[in-house]
Amino acid sequence: MTPTLVRHQSPAASAPPAQACARARDWAEIQERMLVPLYEAVYERLEVGPATRLLGLGCGSGLALLMAASRGARVTGVDTRPERLALARERLLPEGVWGRVGDRDDTRVLEGGPRAAADPSGARYDLVTAFEPVGCAAGDADGLVPALEAAVGLAERGAAVVLAGWGPPERCATSGVLRVAARLTDAPRWRPSLRDDLEDLASRAGLRPDGSGRVACPFGYADTDSAVRGLLSTGLFDAAARATDQVQVEKELTEALHPHLRRDGTVWMPNVFRYLIARTP
Repeated sequence: MTPTLVRHQSPAASAPPAQACARARDWAEIQERMLVPLYEAVYERLEVGPATRLLGLGCGSGLALLMAASRGARVTGVDTRPERLALARERLLPEGVWGRVGDRDDTRVLEGGPRAAADPSGARYDLVTAFEPVGCAAGDADGLVPALEAAVGLAERGAAVVLAGWGPPERCATSGVLRVAARLTDAPRWRPSLRDDLEDLASRAGLRPDGSGRVACPFGYADTDSAVRGLLSTGLFDAAARATDQVQVEKELTEALHPHLRRDGTVWMPNVFRYLIARTP
């Protein structure tokens, strides 16, 4: 099955460390890999290779960075979630165990925002990626605007900035499952993605749109348990768990996944994601 991903939010501040680590591992092993078609499409279109200096915002456990590094790119990733960053370091740094990229001193995985990624040598990035898809919750792009503005200060003039978002709800089977989170909270936040979400985000960050594309990114899981664990790892259901309880959220998720359960026990949800290529001023 071809994998894909969902926009992930910061884990709940009250989550126990053991639970946060388990969620990060579920993200890395089940959910994160599902945006691989999106990463591949963007890297192919932009001809990412040895001449590329890439800054990944919200790099998570580093799969997109690893794919860029395997094409020869010099990569830097930033994130505020230490549990996911620990897994990214395993993947990317010389002592990593998940597909090391070699003894390279130009691979950096840093905790914090874009400003933490400033190169001491003054070298600038020619590609900035923000692969966490927006458009499945009201205001889910608000926090990305200042991050993009800060990243622009570290990039070359005319550098490519890649934004990602959910496609039309009618082409995203997972939209119905995401409504569970809205139904269980006091202040529902889910909303269907809009055609100009990414263009609006680029405009707010002072970027100039320069092309876009759509990519099929189905969510495929070995069984219902894997699907529930993968979806919970996104953080999109944390508010619902706080409003009700974890058992209730898992029960509702399992029921919502039933229409997507196949005879062999696997779960399959076709989705389309959209990406926008914008340019720095």
